Amino acid sequence: KQWYQRRVVITAGGTRDMFARDFRKRGLIPLSTYMKVYKNGDIVDIKGCGTVTKGMPYKVYHGKTGRVYNVTKRAVGVIVNKRVKGRIMAKKINLRVEHIRHSKCRDDFLNRVVRNELVKKEAKASGIFVSTRRAPVVPRSAHTVKGKGISVEEVCPIRYEFIA
Repeated sequence: KQWYQRRVVITAGGTRDMFARDFRKRGLIPLSTYMKVYKNGDIVDIKGCGTVTKGMPYKVYHGKTGRVYNVTKRAVGVIVNKRVKGRIMAKKINLRVEHIRHSKCRDDFLNRVVRNELVKKEAKASGIFVSTRRAPVVPRSAHTVKGKGISVEEVCPIRYEFIA
């Protein structure tokens, strides 16, 4: 029977750059981090902060987005989707507030909803139909580019010559 060395599993292995603080952002954490209010149902982004090692997320959850399901004095419970082999599991993890921030993934959608409601209201008052659906950007029409006093320069590759 041949002897094999056991593979050592390190919890925070390979996270030198992942949990490192940004350039000129080392040291004390701003107090605004602790003043933010998190409520059940809020969408948050998980980003491990290397300064605080308590309540840190496991490296798999770094960069993921989840939904708050529990709020305590110093930490929040977050439901995150995790891919395990062929399926996606909803995992519940507890994180300190230093390691999360409010996600901006829904801001564009909410702004669009407000804008569409205003457009619909104006359209109803004027009696015309307005489509509020997003449409892809149409390609620009053909046009000629003119340069004043600039001569046209033809660019072609230089032929490769083998020198022995």
